[in-house]
Amino acid sequence: MSEAVLGGKVALVTGAGQGVGRGIALALAKAGAAVALAGRTRSKVETVAQEISDAGGRAEAFESDVKNAASLAALVDGVVAKLGSLDILVNNAQEVPLGPLLSVDDAAFEAGFVSGPLASFRLMKICHPHLKRTGEGVIINLATSAAVRWDMAGYGAYSAVKQATRSLTRAAAAEWGPDGIRVLTVAPHADSPGLKAWIEARPEEAEAFFQTIPLRRIGRCEEDIGRAVAALCGPDMGYLTGATVPLDGGQANFD
Repeated sequence: MSEAVLGGKVALVTGAGQGVGRGIALALAKAGAAVALAGRTRSKVETVAQEISDAGGRAEAFESDVKNAASLAALVDGVVAKLGSLDILVNNAQEVPLGPLLSVDDAAFEAGFVSGPLASFRLMKICHPHLKRTGEGVIINLATSAAVRWDMAGYGAYSAVKQATRSLTRAAAAEWGPDGIRVLTVAPHADSPGLKAWIEARPEEAEAFFQTIPLRRIGRCEEDIGRAVAALCGPDMGYLTGATVPLDGGQANFD
């Protein structure tokens, strides 16, 4: 891996053991960052860390539960102890409450909030002093373009959780800009394991869905989503903050 636009930076990615989190972690590493990979399953993040190491990058694996405040505090302490600093935070991990409103129970909805906006809120605050210290801190929060679908059937609880995260992005961008911290939301469509399973189970529905995407395909986790995130974290995007960036092939309208 070559030293590039993120050389010397340290990034923390939650939910980095598979899917979009893995893609973002690989892309950040290829852009030169040292990457802390956090996930509930140690073996998964260790596998991704080995991928990065084998390619010449630097990565450390951390087992962490985003629904547990003490675990998040210990995670950040561990990252700074192992890698020396923290410049980039990617809040990717999320339990997703999907289905019609009548089928989503309180426990699933609550788990979505605790693992999503509450975990992001906690991590953003824990990481703030480290990001402020660098003077060029970046936070990337993940949302969804499902929140702006004309047909919200089946996505109400999921979108409510993700829209809360977008609000945190806007507030933190306004409040922490003077601290040299940029905060952005990305809303991806990506070929994650969950989406691939849905495509295999419902090929006709999936094909109809693809036709609603102007580019007629789902994004690739590393090449389309990860590389975009790496670019957003770099100096060329240093005047962009508070925005939601749709990485969905042109499907959504966040205006």
